[in-house]
Amino acid sequence: MDRIRIRGGNKLNGVINISGAKNAALPLMIIPMLTADTVTLHNVPRLADVRQLQRILQNHGVDIMTAGKRAGAAENAGETLKISAKSIVDTTAPYELVSKMRASFWVLGPLMGRMGEAKVSLPGGCAIGTRPVDLLLLAMEKLGAEMVIEQGYVIAKAKKGLKGGHIFFPKVSVGATHVALMAAVLAHGDTTIENAATEPEITDVAECLVKMGAKIEGIGTRNLNITGVTSLHGAEHTVVADRIETGTYAMLAGMAGGDVTLRGARADTLADVILTLQRAGLEITTNNEGMRVKRNGSGILPVDVTTDPYPGFPTDLQAQFMGLMTMAKGKSHIRETIFENRFMHVQELARFGADIRVNGNMAEVHGVQKLTGADVMATDLRASVSLVIAALAAEGETMLHRVYHLDRGFEDLEGKLSAVGADVTRISGA
Repeated sequence: MDRIRIRGGNKLNGVINISGAKNAALPLMIIPMLTADTVTLHNVPRLADVRQLQRILQNHGVDIMTAGKRAGAAENAGETLKISAKSIVDTTAPYELVSKMRASFWVLGPLMGRMGEAKVSLPGGCAIGTRPVDLLLLAMEKLGAEMVIEQGYVIAKAKKGLKGGHIFFPKVSVGATHVALMAAVLAHGDTTIENAATEPEITDVAECLVKMGAKIEGIGTRNLNITGVTSLHGAEHTVVADRIETGTYAMLAGMAGGDVTLRGARADTLADVILTLQRAGLEITTNNEGMRVKRNGSGILPVDVTTDPYPGFPTDLQAQFMGLMTMAKGKSHIRETIFENRFMHVQELARFGADIRVNGNMAEVHGVQKLTGADVMATDLRASVSLVIAALAAEGETMLHRVYHLDRGFEDLEGKLSAVGADVTRISGA
């Protein structure tokens, strides 16, 4: 199993290329199941999760080809995938595949929209609990699907096709909004979605669906109106820049110090994060290349944050921000309101010498003057990067274990950091 060794103390200077957004690429890879035509996606990040979803989609008969680089494409551009679902050969998504990637449950939407039937395993084998799928099922019911849950599977049917309906989400859900959109575009009649998620990744998916012939109004707002069409066609789309990766590298630069340009970053998708980091003492400006992040010698200032649905502070940057606050000049508070059990990184940060006290969904971070390198273990995709942030400022050497979590969501992290001066090395094997 691979490990990453980090020797702290180096400032970061130079350019980091921002990849396409993982949280947009995954649903964008699923929506071609709605058409028999080919959908071409550009700027797809090279991630373990992308590879896994390719295998899952192929189980349904989806053909995916990795195309060569486009003429004139930037050196840092992601992959181009040509995705064709000319024939859906299997409407079952088995547990052994869904259990490996939660987003694969979203195939329920296009399978029902196009085929009128689906048998999809519940993620982890249960419907209710952490990150439940109850809102996704609510959306399908409002569109006329008849569903039963048997032996850990959702078995859904709509013999005459889905019908437009009114969907109100009692709380904002990215996954439920994705599934509702995928299902509604081919439903008979009109659909309204109230309290929809407004994340840039939702907007990216909706814009791609429009290119494919879908009729969607209200994109980027809490209320979406969809007029169902009889069929969709092929399209070409470029995945939006990853705002989570952008925020992560901004915090890495802030922790280590230096002057870094995040090429391709979309500052308009990170307004709340940028304001928060500026309050913490980082200098952030936008330019033609993307975003420039600097931190002078004055140190990091403590800032309180609460995670919220977009456009609030994203839960996917909570762990990274906690890593940044471990060396702030004072006390900060971080309140997590989206997911439970998302403070698992606290114990690992403590191994560096961080002073963090957790009470329920609130973490109180007391900044320390010095962190010391340690052996640490990644616990999930986002938490693992908080350990990299601490390691870049820690004295001595850090060994990060279980880095497959990093590979799921961050493309070539060690390569990008090494290019701007960090002492980061991947060690292959046990």
